[in-house]
Amino acid sequence: MALNRFVVLGRVGMDLYADPPGTKIEEALRYVVAIGGSAGNIAVALAKQGAQAGLLTCVSDDAVGRYCVAELHRYGVDTAHIRPVAGEARTSLAVVETVPVQTQSVLYRNGAADFALSDSDVAAVDYAGIAALVVTGTALACEPSRSATLAAISAAQAAGALVVMDIDHRAYSWPSVAQAAGFYQKAADLADIVIGNDDEFGLMAGGYDAGQSFARALAQGSGKIAIYKRGALGSVTFTPDFSFDTGIFAVTALKPMGAGDGFMGGLLAALGRGHTLETAVRRGSATAAIIVAGIGCAPASPDTATLDAFLAKVGETHAHRPT
Repeated sequence: MALNRFVVLGRVGMDLYADPPGTKIEEALRYVVAIGGSAGNIAVALAKQGAQAGLLTCVSDDAVGRYCVAELHRYGVDTAHIRPVAGEARTSLAVVETVPVQTQSVLYRNGAADFALSDSDVAAVDYAGIAALVVTGTALACEPSRSATLAAISAAQAAGALVVMDIDHRAYSWPSVAQAAGFYQKAADLADIVIGNDDEFGLMAGGYDAGQSFARALAQGSGKIAIYKRGALGSVTFTPDFSFDTGIFAVTALKPMGAGDGFMGGLLAALGRGHTLETAVRRGSATAAIIVAGIGCAPASPDTATLDAFLAKVGETHAHRPT
């Protein structure tokens, strides 16, 4: 992790937020725009916290795709490995609202451009020069992206880079739960760090109640780190030798979106700066809290100074300690 340089594989998109905050989508007269998409948000979180981050993906060869690339560049994300795709492929568009309770979001993802990622795209990356390849699981949902993602994992391992997997389950991208679980398991078996929420580990385990035990076994049986996120109950981190729980940071949430992406970015940026695993998970949790309390995902993602100030001011809450 000392290289503090990461490549994130997965989607970036455009988010349109109903404005002003608190306005329902169907009542909005105007919108503000920001980039979104799990991988894009993770890359931005890394860059804003001092890491070198590049995005490996495809975008539509149109104004929306160019907007996403320009915004990533503005945030300091390396865009050298983003390929525009011509034809009818489209960069994902999300229409969302900043409403704390029963937040609505409408996603347009037909003909998703990021699923065009190919073996030649991933072969162009210098994996020897990075600390880790970060893979978002949605990239496994379709070909040729699925094969390209697995090829990227193999190339990263061969070059000595770590592989970090965010399960990132999006049911609408998969033909069946069984297929999703199978490919997540395949990628998780190859990864060094696997991060997911209780639903996602439950999906891989074949039942929600078995999710935490599955995460523990994944770490202890194969030398991995598994981080089992439990929403308002915090998270449990499993390693081959020990485990620990981490609480949440109490904030007034404006939306649920972006928390997982921020968690990943804050965690890896902290590891890249030499923090312990316990401290890194805590910084990831704080990053998530700041994002859900702000407007947008990438715009709300904190820089290092903002995160440090938040940690000095807001205490961690342990809602429940696991047995």
